[in-house]
This record gives sequence, C-alpha cells and structure tokens, in this order.
Amino acid sequence: MSMPALFKGRLSIPVIGAPLFIISVPDLVIAQCKAGIVGSFPALNARPPALLDEWLARIREELAAYDKAHPEAPSAPFAVNQIVHRSNNRLEHDLALCEKHKVPVIITSLGAREELNQAAHQWGGIVFHDVINQKFAHKAIEKGADGLILVSAGAGGHAGEISPLAFVAETRQWFDGPIALSGAIANGRAIRAARVLGADFAYVGSAFIATTEANAVEGYKLMITTSTAEDIVYSNLFTGVHGNYLKSSIVAAGMDPDNLPESDPSKMSFGTDASGERAKPKAWKEIWGSGQGVGSVGKIVPAAELIARFKREYDEAVDPPL
Repeated sequence: MSMPALFKGRLSIPVIGAPLFIISVPDLVIAQCKAGIVGSFPALNARPPALLDEWLARIREELAAYDKAHPEAPSAPFAVNQIVHRSNNRLEHDLALCEKHKVPVIITSLGAREELNQAAHQWGGIVFHDVINQKFAHKAIEKGADGLILVSAGAGGHAGEISPLAFVAETRQWFDGPIALSGAIANGRAIRAARVLGADFAYVGSAFIATTEANAVEGYKLMITTSTAEDIVYSNLFTGVHGNYLKSSIVAAGMDPDNLPESDPSKMSFGTDASGERAKPKAWKEIWGSGQGVGSVGKIVPAAELIARFKREYDEAVDPPL
C-alpha cells in the first residue's frame, strides 16, 4: 500500500469523505478536516461559479488557523471534485481557481484528462480518479492520475457492480499506488476491512448526509437514519448512469421502486419534457442517493462526533479468536 506524504501525520483515521452533490459544503468539509479525515466537495456545488473562490479561500483560512492553534494535530488535507465530462462547461474556470488556491487533492469523475493531471502536479497537487472497473482504472493511471477510488457495489450515488473484495485484489495485481475504496462503508469496522483488503483509504459518503453540517433537507437526513441495505434501489432511470437511491424517496415521488424502467442516456431530461408535462423526478433533489451502508447510521450528529465513533470502532476492530 502507498500513503502519499501529503497525508502522513495529518489523519486520525484513513478516510476520505466523498464529495456529495449539493450536500458537501464548506461547513462539512472544514469539520471533516479538523476531525482528521480528508473533506471534499464537488466544485459544481458552488453556485454561481464565482462562489467557488470564496469557498476555497474560507476553507484554506479556517484550516490554517486551526493548524496554527493545534500544531500537534494539524487538519487533514481537503479535496475538490471536478466532473471532467464534456457537459461540464465550468471545468476550465473551476480548475483555474483550484490552481489559484493550490488545492492539495483533486478528485476527478466521469472522464480522465491528462492535461488536468499535469496541471494539478504543476501546483503541487495530487489527483485521485474514481472508477467502476479495470478498464477505467488502467486508463486513469495511463493518463497520469496518482491514485484510484474504486467505486464498488453498494456505494452511494453512481456506484459500480463489482464486489470490493474482487476489485481491490485485482487492482493490487498491477497498481501499487494509493487506493481509496468505496462501497457500503459506514462504520469503523468497515474502514478497517478496507485496509485489510489492501486499500489505503476508505471512501465514506452516505453516513455524512446525516450530519448537522450537511446541506441536506431534514427529511433526507432522517431517511438515512431509518433505512437499511434493503431500502436501496439500483437504477439508471434518473440520470442515465446506474446509481443507488433510497427506496422511500422514489415512493414519495409517486413511482414504483420495484418496477422502474431503464433510461436511455441519450434522451435524459429532468423537470418537464418537451410537451410541458412533468418528466421523471430529478435525481439528488427529489430522488435521494445513498449507499447500502446506511444501516450503520442511527442518528443525526455533528461530523466530528461521527468521525470519533468511526475511530473508536476502527481502533477496536480486531480479529476474533479462532
């Protein structure tokens, strides 16, 4: 396994908080970093685009002040998620702001871009790329990514279908760089398991939806705390890409979660269709994403309290006697 120098001495547990669309905002990122895990957010969460400059300045300033006051336990680095897909017309603007603020970690999604990786390296940053299979993993490393995020079966949002056990094992056959593992990780024992499998980090998202700092409506947070793995539906209807969603939110939108049609990615539409009729509910705003690990989330708490619980469980996780 390979832990980049950037993280050494700055983590309380080996966790990267996943960038959650709409939900991850500076309050959550700062709380995560102060508690010793990598906090992250999608650049697209900052709207209008000029707000990204303010967000990055605030995160850097507050973490610098924290580090000055706590030199014995400095904050973890933070990360910004960039959607590399051609539909993202903000990429050049947002990447320039990441360069201005020397963002330490970039997480790329939906495409691997060699020039983006080179740009991050020039200002001293490192790049993790999220992938759902070996084809995309090889392509990311070939184009200069430093690390991989293996998005396995059971992860929230746009999840893959491969078991985390197989995904890490096969990736470690050819890649010895940093790996973060995603897929139903919502307690300290699961974080320990990710390390045992051969990952450097656990990539945790859904559990942070039910935190006080998360930018999610109360109903969403409560649904996270009352759901289990059986309440997660895997469908490509809502965005054209397969993802995991809370069954109760699908029901609340007036749809049958057991009989969802397949989506044609080339004909995606949200809000209203061409005739003005109501189209399918909008992902993330009406249809709420979540991974299969939600059964470990029992209540809404501050992010620092959740991370402290993760650390206790992680430290206590040992093999039972044979």
